[in-house]
Amino acid sequence: MSVRAWRERARISQLELALRAGTTQRHVSFIESGRSTPGRAMLIRLAEALDVPLRDRNALLLAAGFAPVYPETPFGDPGLAPVRRALERVLDGHLPYPAVVVDRAGDLLTANAAFDALVRTAVPELLMPPISVARVLMHPDGLGRRIINFDEWGRHVVDALRRRGNVELASELATLLPERAPGPDHRGHAVPLRLRTDEGELTLLTTLTHFGTAVDVTVAELSLEAFLPADEATEQAFAGWRPPG
Repeated sequence: MSVRAWRERARISQLELALRAGTTQRHVSFIESGRSTPGRAMLIRLAEALDVPLRDRNALLLAAGFAPVYPETPFGDPGLAPVRRALERVLDGHLPYPAVVVDRAGDLLTANAAFDALVRTAVPELLMPPISVARVLMHPDGLGRRIINFDEWGRHVVDALRRRGNVELASELATLLPERAPGPDHRGHAVPLRLRTDEGELTLLTTLTHFGTAVDVTVAELSLEAFLPADEATEQAFAGWRPPG
């Protein structure tokens, strides 16, 4: 995508972008029309002003003839050990409630013991790496059959995948949903996961956490997804839970 495409996606004017990036509207106009070629520093400032994801900032730089400036370090690299330790502390601190860390594709990188217990009934094929968390939750051989409000909750999962650009997985999981248009109750905020379990119905809300100051592509694309009780009954159900072993 070009600077103009990112600006239009952000729904801001050339003047507003210029003010954010510390330049002039004329310069932005010339860059977008191809009459002026931005320098490396200006391109980075424009991308920052537009909150362009780091992976896409590298693509903008490459398209302009510059080398990428944001590294993409493998998650298991020793250099990311402090990041992994921080995530593990958050995961353990979230117990007794489930929590996971996923990459840009939504594949599982690490999880706490509560999430492992939650998906223990899924068929082994769904738990073989790379493990798609959304697929495990929605597939009928995962948790799909146990989700009471599968239609409503599943549509929001599919919508979220599309917004993140994971169109292939979204299309796959959309085939699991009933073929009907969402009704007036299909709202875009805080749809709970209502799960049928041996302990009764659990109602959980999901929160997403990201590293807000990341300068590494891998770290910037990490998501920590944490489940929280949405009612007192669910809170009580988890109160006595202890990790196995």
